[in-house]
Amino acid sequence: MKKLGLFLALILLVFPVVGCQSHDMEEEAMEDHANHNMMMGDLHEKTASAEELPTFLANHHEAIGDIYERTPHYQDLLEHMPCYCGCGESVGHRSTFDCFIHERGEDGSVVWDDHGAKCGVCLEIAHASMELYDNGTSVDEIRDLIDERYKEGYAEPTDTPHPSAS
Repeated sequence: MKKLGLFLALILLVFPVVGCQSHDMEEEAMEDHANHNMMMGDLHEKTASAEELPTFLANHHEAIGDIYERTPHYQDLLEHMPCYCGCGESVGHRSTFDCFIHERGEDGSVVWDDHGAKCGVCLEIAHASMELYDNGTSVDEIRDLIDERYKEGYAEPTDTPHPSAS
């Protein structure tokens, strides 16, 4: 539990916890996003591969881009981590992975989701999960730590099966 507390303290300094809020986009901004699709308030952008990050990240802090860059490599982990921002109900996400990547094509293409880029809860959970995993914490332990940390004061979690139930 001490590990998660240290990581979350660091994350809170970098990412303000503002929750997920849908942002109205002006027509001018929409013209700049010709390659983007809107899905229930979130932008989706397709790139040829996971090595090519979406252009919408240019409008965000470098640390957010770092999380997006790592996300495709942690799919098996993040698909077992629920999100506690309310995105399960609002946009149909099934796990924290969905907050960053909408889908992966058989050809290696990636449809990115900007939901995670504008949500402190999503960013915290993804970053803490990846850092804990890199430091040797098991997927089951990380899931238990995330569930414990977000059990009160946050939205209902996504309907994400526990890794030990898989």
